[in-house]
Amino acid sequence: MDAAYVSAFAALLGSIIGGLTSLGASWVSQNAQARTQQVLGDKSRRQELYRVFIEEAAKLYGDALASQNLDVAKVIGLYAMASRMRVLSSDLVFEHAEKVIQAIVDTYFERNRDVADLRGEMHSHKLDPLRSFSEVAREDLTRRNGI
Repeated sequence: MDAAYVSAFAALLGSIIGGLTSLGASWVSQNAQARTQQVLGDKSRRQELYRVFIEEAAKLYGDALASQNLDVAKVIGLYAMASRMRVLSSDLVFEHAEKVIQAIVDTYFERNRDVADLRGEMHSHKLDPLRSFSEVAREDLTRRNGI
């Protein structure tokens, strides 16, 4: 075999190996970036879902404290958000969301409260049915996926 052929073959083989290495590195890098984007998108969806749930639940709870006119459509809206949490979040977050909804519905069937009634409950956490949900949701957002 001629030395020129060996030299050309070695150069060709080196180019192929270099090209495959570059291709593999690019593929690994793209995969990592895509996964990071997916994780961040998932976290963002959960944050928005938790925010809307907390806002709607707080409004409904405030209404339940002063009124006995249960707005079924709004409660169903909370159940719809909880069902989305069942898909996107941990079981613990979903369970706490259900507890919040149940506390709101139960409050509608209790007697209405006035400001004097609420004063004593403000210092305890009786008026904060969202506290445990918020804590679990925060833990879910910080713990899951390491981001």
